[in-house]
Amino acid sequence: MATGYVWLRNMSTFTGRLYSVQIDPNELPGIDKLGVKNYRSLLDIPEPVDYVLVAVPRSVAPRIIADCIKKGVGGASLFTSGFAETHSEQGETLQETLVALAREANLNLIGPNCMGVFNPNLGVRQDINQYHGQSGPVGFISQSGTHAIFFSQVGARHGLLISKSVSYGNGAVMDSPDYLEYFAEDADTKVIGLYVEGVKDGRRFLDSLRGAARKKPVLVWKGGLGEEGCRAISSHTGSLASAPVLWDSLVKQCGAIRIDNLDEMVDCMKTILYVNPPLGSRVALVAQSGGQSVVIADAFTKAGLTAPLLSQTSYQQFATFFNTIGGTYLNPLDTSWHAPSIKDSVRILDILSTDENVDSLVAELSLPFLSQIWDFYPPYLDDLVAALADFKSRCSKAFLVVVSAGQLEEAALTVRNKLMEKGIPSFPSFDRVARALAKVAEYHRSHGR
Repeated sequence: MATGYVWLRNMSTFTGRLYSVQIDPNELPGIDKLGVKNYRSLLDIPEPVDYVLVAVPRSVAPRIIADCIKKGVGGASLFTSGFAETHSEQGETLQETLVALAREANLNLIGPNCMGVFNPNLGVRQDINQYHGQSGPVGFISQSGTHAIFFSQVGARHGLLISKSVSYGNGAVMDSPDYLEYFAEDADTKVIGLYVEGVKDGRRFLDSLRGAARKKPVLVWKGGLGEEGCRAISSHTGSLASAPVLWDSLVKQCGAIRIDNLDEMVDCMKTILYVNPPLGSRVALVAQSGGQSVVIADAFTKAGLTAPLLSQTSYQQFATFFNTIGGTYLNPLDTSWHAPSIKDSVRILDILSTDENVDSLVAELSLPFLSQIWDFYPPYLDDLVAALADFKSRCSKAFLVVVSAGQLEEAALTVRNKLMEKGIPSFPSFDRVARALAKVAEYHRSHGR
């Protein structure tokens, strides 16, 4: 039993029947306090068992898997580590034994060296801090348990709820292609995220990735791109890393989106799920100060996007009300004197949304500036969010928001939550929104979506 009965506590939210298998008499009182029925053997459980979590010393693992096979369980995940990732003769031999047992019996074996399945609808969790009782459209596959847990928790703060997720560790029996094929057919999953360190069957991985990407967006985050990362992969999951150029080419050929880190996974996911498809690279940029208008332009240029001059019709409309003293309605726009007015802010966005030279709109909310308004008039923030939500509902183009926190990080969290409640994704920096928009726009263009 893991320290503090961690797996029993993780699974305390399970909607089905939960059992413990433990032979150490010193552990039994604690299990009893959790209200969980304990058995000395898996084979003693009188009812069918769908899923087994194995957290035992590695030398015992083959015996437990043999019991799983005798019991006819639906599947098992091995939290236990110390196998091929150790590059030791004993570890590799034990893993080969597990593989032979599982394959001969056609047992769905996850791991070893993994956190297993997260299914929030069923209350099956990898970590006690994960949510349960609600789910969403995101399927997540991770060779790393930490990344699987972090993505579920960070993603939830950005409106990205999990349909199902799996941490598969060494992938000794079931590898990433198995999960890609599953999520490609899963009706609850609309977008797939994958963190992978290495694969055993490159051809099958290629076919599975291509097949999944034909049906729904797939975002691929490759770990271990440098020499140091490759060494870490070898000791982490015992996988073989591949050259970065090869992976980049592979992902692109398969129609998936290449992702570089957790933040980018979150940013691109919410852009796909909450933003109208941006097919072009032309962006209208709205900043709330002159300095920020320069910075936002640089960020989007670096990402390969453009901020073109607007149409003459737009300039004629702006000329009727826009104050150019301390501001500009060239693209990027500096709306310094108009930002306090919700009416003017929405009017500016409405003009940009119909401009023939614009594919997407990105607007900044500068909290050091706007907080001075809501300190004086508290309803301002809710009124602004409601107005932006109304604009988004009638805007046919991609619309994204950057929340510039400055020194107001706590306030920024409140603003981001309010925006997300209205289905408006927000980003903490110009660089992050530019990279996400560029990658998603390229994906939609390549798929004609």
